[in-house]
Amino acid sequence: MPETVVITGASAGIGRATARAFAARGANVVLLARGRAGLDAAAHEVEQTGGQALALSTDMSDHQQAEAAAGTAVETFGRIDVWVNSAFASVFAPFTEITPEEYARATQVTYLGFVNGTRAALAHMLPHDQGTIVQVGSALGSRSVPLQSVYCGAKHAINGFTSSVRTELMHQGSNVRVTIAQMPAVNTPQFSWVLSRLSRRPQPVPPIYQPEIAARAILYAAHHPRRKQYYVGASTAATILANKIAPGLLDRYLAHTGYTSQQTDQPDHHRHRHNLWEPVDDENDYGAHGAFDDQSHTRAPQLWCSHHPALTAALLTGATLTGAWAGRRLTGRRLR
Repeated sequence: MPETVVITGASAGIGRATARAFAARGANVVLLARGRAGLDAAAHEVEQTGGQALALSTDMSDHQQAEAAAGTAVETFGRIDVWVNSAFASVFAPFTEITPEEYARATQVTYLGFVNGTRAALAHMLPHDQGTIVQVGSALGSRSVPLQSVYCGAKHAINGFTSSVRTELMHQGSNVRVTIAQMPAVNTPQFSWVLSRLSRRPQPVPPIYQPEIAARAILYAAHHPRRKQYYVGASTAATILANKIAPGLLDRYLAHTGYTSQQTDQPDHHRHRHNLWEPVDDENDYGAHGAFDDQSHTRAPQLWCSHHPALTAALLTGATLTGAWAGRRLTGRRLR
């Protein structure tokens, strides 16, 4: 029987690419997002790729809509095997230039949307004692950057919330799993439709990865959920490690470079629509990719390492021992 996967934020970006990845395995894919055109196009891609699609217009900041969508998914396909929380909204601006209403809205979508999705999923998974929830996290959930305080704050909150829920499930002896895939900079349409008050157009900080890289990581995490989190891309692992070792140094570095590195050299006249309050893809489909295809990586060798930790550790140990042995031989020759 095909597995049933619910994906929030499925009309574009990482969610869209993830829908295709599960569809390629023949899954039933339930697509949740606000934009009708994006949802319809995503549903068509799922069907063309080999899955069965159910597209439901849903605002994840509303817990009633999230719960209703979960109920419809179960009514249609019988159960929910995997739930992927990916929906978000954000604001690119210094904190003091974001209104209280904008901050609340972005937090409701990006943080409470994950809370609402997790609650809706657990309501159907716990009675059957099976299922996996994958949270789409970010390196910015461990290392904050300037101009993205609302997004960074929400991703930090998701980490804390998920850890708490995971330990509660462990206490109950539940077979329902919760894991996080921590993402690097990804080439998604968000940089074209995010609410921005920057003088130049926003951009992801290189290295940038294509959303299919993120989708492969989510697919793997969904089927190997025992690890509490996965790092996607070498930049994610390096950022999180560096923040543990030298957070103060990173503060100074980002204070100096964080503004320019998150903006292109093109002026932003703020005439485009943004998706904070209403979807942008209600009439036009934006797809999975953003505007940075020519700068984005289609491969991430580190992803293989994260999927094979034991083998990676063995290879590193072997390389270390070989290096030590070669060093001793070289030293011995010089002493003769």
